[in-house]
Amino acid sequence: MSSSSESPQIHEQNPHSTTVPQTKTPGTENNPKTQDEIHEKDTILEKKEKEEEDDEEGECGFCLYMKAGGCKDTFIEWEKCVEKGETNKENIAKKCFEVTSALQKCMEAHSEYYAPILQVEKDIEAKVIKEREKELTENKESVSMEIGSGEGSSSFDQNEG
Repeated sequence: MSSSSESPQIHEQNPHSTTVPQTKTPGTENNPKTQDEIHEKDTILEKKEKEEEDDEEGECGFCLYMKAGGCKDTFIEWEKCVEKGETNKENIAKKCFEVTSALQKCMEAHSEYYAPILQVEKDIEAKVIKEREKELTENKESVSMEIGSGEGSSSFDQNEG
Protein backbone atom coordinates (compact mmCIF):
# COMPACT_ATOMS: atom_id res chain seq x y z
CA MET A 1 0.00 0.00 0.00
CA SER A 2 1.05 3.61 -0.39
CA SER A 3 1.66 6.05 2.42
CA SER A 4 -0.81 8.77 3.33
CA SER A 5 1.36 11.46 1.68
CA GLU A 6 0.89 9.69 -1.65
CA SER A 7 -2.87 9.35 -1.30
CA PRO A 8 -4.74 9.36 -4.60
CA GLN A 9 -6.49 12.50 -5.71
CA ILE A 10 -10.14 12.37 -6.61
CA HIS A 11 -11.30 14.69 -9.39
CA GLU A 12 -14.82 16.02 -9.18
CA GLN A 13 -16.44 18.34 -11.65
CA ASN A 14 -16.90 21.82 -10.23
CA PRO A 15 -20.64 22.53 -10.47
CA HIS A 16 -19.90 26.22 -11.20
CA SER A 17 -17.53 25.63 -14.11
CA THR A 18 -17.63 23.47 -17.18
CA THR A 19 -13.87 23.37 -17.67
CA VAL A 20 -12.06 23.50 -14.33
CA PRO A 21 -12.26 20.26 -12.35
CA GLN A 22 -12.08 20.53 -8.59
CA THR A 23 -9.43 18.44 -6.93
CA LYS A 24 -9.96 16.98 -3.51
CA THR A 25 -7.30 15.10 -1.69
CA PRO A 26 -8.67 12.62 0.81
CA GLY A 27 -8.13 13.97 4.27
CA THR A 28 -8.61 17.64 3.31
CA GLU A 29 -12.41 17.62 3.41
CA ASN A 30 -12.36 18.50 7.09
CA ASN A 31 -9.67 21.17 6.72
CA PRO A 32 -11.57 24.42 6.03
CA LYS A 33 -8.41 26.37 5.19
CA THR A 34 -7.41 23.90 2.44
CA GLN A 35 -10.94 23.79 1.04
CA ASP A 36 -11.13 27.60 1.06
CA GLU A 37 -7.83 27.81 -0.83
CA ILE A 38 -9.08 25.32 -3.42
CA HIS A 39 -12.36 27.20 -3.78
CA GLU A 40 -10.51 30.53 -4.10
CA LYS A 41 -8.25 29.14 -6.85
CA ASP A 42 -11.28 27.74 -8.68
CA THR A 43 -13.02 31.12 -8.42
CA ILE A 44 -9.98 32.94 -9.81
CA LEU A 45 -9.76 30.51 -12.73
CA GLU A 46 -13.47 30.86 -13.44
CA LYS A 47 -13.23 34.67 -13.44
CA LYS A 48 -10.26 34.56 -15.80
CA GLU A 49 -12.11 32.21 -18.18
CA LYS A 50 -15.19 34.47 -18.07
CA GLU A 51 -13.08 37.55 -18.90
CA GLU A 52 -11.47 35.75 -21.85
CA GLU A 53 -14.87 34.63 -23.13
CA ASP A 54 -16.27 38.16 -22.76
CA ASP A 55 -13.29 39.59 -24.66
CA GLU A 56 -13.84 37.18 -27.55
CA GLU A 57 -17.62 37.60 -27.56
CA GLY A 58 -17.34 41.41 -27.53
CA GLU A 59 -15.05 41.58 -30.56
CA CYS A 60 -16.33 41.84 -34.08
CA GLY A 61 -15.61 39.08 -36.55
CA PHE A 62 -13.41 41.38 -38.61
CA CYS A 63 -11.24 42.17 -35.56
CA LEU A 64 -10.92 38.50 -34.65
CA TYR A 65 -9.94 37.71 -38.24
CA MET A 66 -7.35 40.49 -38.36
CA LYS A 67 -5.83 39.43 -35.04
CA ALA A 68 -5.61 35.79 -36.10
CA GLY A 69 -3.17 36.64 -38.90
CA GLY A 70 0.42 37.80 -38.95
CA CYS A 71 -0.50 41.47 -38.47
CA LYS A 72 -2.07 41.13 -35.03
CA ASP A 73 0.23 43.63 -33.28
CA THR A 74 0.03 46.16 -36.11
CA PHE A 75 -3.76 45.84 -36.18
CA ILE A 76 -3.97 46.39 -32.41
CA GLU A 77 -1.89 49.58 -32.78
CA TRP A 78 -4.20 50.74 -35.57
CA GLU A 79 -7.26 49.89 -33.49
CA LYS A 80 -5.92 51.88 -30.50
CA CYS A 81 -5.20 54.87 -32.73
CA VAL A 82 -8.71 54.83 -34.19
CA GLU A 83 -10.33 54.47 -30.75
CA LYS A 84 -8.26 57.36 -29.38
CA GLY A 85 -9.09 59.49 -32.40
CA GLU A 86 -12.81 58.78 -32.06
CA THR A 87 -12.72 59.55 -28.34
CA ASN A 88 -10.95 62.88 -28.95
CA LYS A 89 -13.07 63.65 -32.05
CA GLU A 90 -9.92 63.93 -34.20
CA ASN A 91 -9.47 63.43 -37.93
CA ILE A 92 -8.68 59.71 -37.90
CA ALA A 93 -7.32 59.66 -41.45
CA LYS A 94 -4.67 62.22 -40.51
CA LYS A 95 -4.02 61.01 -36.99
CA CYS A 96 -3.65 57.33 -37.93
CA PHE A 97 -2.00 57.72 -41.33
CA GLU A 98 1.28 56.10 -40.25
CA VAL A 99 -0.26 53.11 -38.46
CA THR A 100 -2.70 52.63 -41.34
CA SER A 101 0.23 52.56 -43.79
CA ALA A 102 2.09 50.11 -41.55
CA LEU A 103 -0.99 47.87 -41.39
CA GLN A 104 -1.41 48.00 -45.18
CA LYS A 105 2.24 47.02 -45.71
CA CYS A 106 1.94 44.21 -43.16
CA MET A 107 -1.20 42.86 -44.82
CA GLU A 108 0.52 42.92 -48.21
CA ALA A 109 3.49 41.07 -46.69
CA HIS A 110 1.01 38.44 -45.41
CA SER A 111 -1.20 38.56 -48.49
CA GLU A 112 -1.88 34.82 -48.50
CA TYR A 113 -3.90 35.26 -45.28
CA TYR A 114 -5.27 38.78 -45.81
CA ALA A 115 -6.14 38.29 -49.51
CA PRO A 116 -9.93 38.59 -48.97
CA ILE A 117 -9.54 41.94 -47.18
CA LEU A 118 -7.05 43.25 -49.73
CA GLN A 119 -9.40 42.24 -52.56
CA VAL A 120 -12.32 44.10 -50.98
CA GLU A 121 -10.12 47.20 -50.66
CA LYS A 122 -9.16 46.97 -54.35
CA ASP A 123 -12.81 46.52 -55.37
CA ILE A 124 -13.90 49.56 -53.34
CA GLU A 125 -11.05 51.66 -54.74
CA ALA A 126 -11.99 50.69 -58.31
CA LYS A 127 -15.64 51.54 -57.65
CA VAL A 128 -14.74 54.96 -56.20
CA ILE A 129 -12.50 55.73 -59.19
CA LYS A 130 -15.24 54.70 -61.64
CA GLU A 131 -17.83 56.87 -59.85
CA ARG A 132 -15.45 59.83 -59.79
CA GLU A 133 -14.74 59.47 -63.51
CA LYS A 134 -18.47 59.33 -64.20
CA GLU A 135 -18.99 62.54 -62.21
CA LEU A 136 -16.19 64.28 -64.12
CA THR A 137 -17.63 63.14 -67.47
CA GLU A 138 -21.11 64.37 -66.51
CA ASN A 139 -19.71 67.72 -65.38
CA LYS A 140 -17.79 68.13 -68.68
CA GLU A 141 -20.91 67.34 -70.69
CA SER A 142 -22.91 69.82 -68.64
CA VAL A 143 -20.36 72.58 -69.25
CA SER A 144 -20.23 71.84 -73.02
CA MET A 145 -24.01 71.96 -73.23
CA GLU A 146 -24.06 75.36 -71.51
CA ILE A 147 -21.46 76.74 -73.93
CA GLY A 148 -23.16 75.20 -76.97
CA SER A 149 -26.58 76.58 -76.07
CA GLY A 150 -25.38 80.16 -76.32
CA GLU A 151 -25.35 80.96 -72.67
CA GLY A 152 -21.75 82.04 -73.12
CA SER A 153 -22.50 84.58 -75.93
CA SER A 154 -22.91 88.27 -75.27
CA SER A 155 -24.71 91.13 -77.01
CA PHE A 156 -21.34 92.37 -78.24
CA ASP A 157 -21.04 89.28 -80.46
CA GLN A 158 -24.41 90.06 -82.05
CA ASN A 159 -23.55 93.70 -82.84
CA GLU A 160 -20.35 92.84 -84.74
CA GLY A 161 -22.10 91.13 -87.62
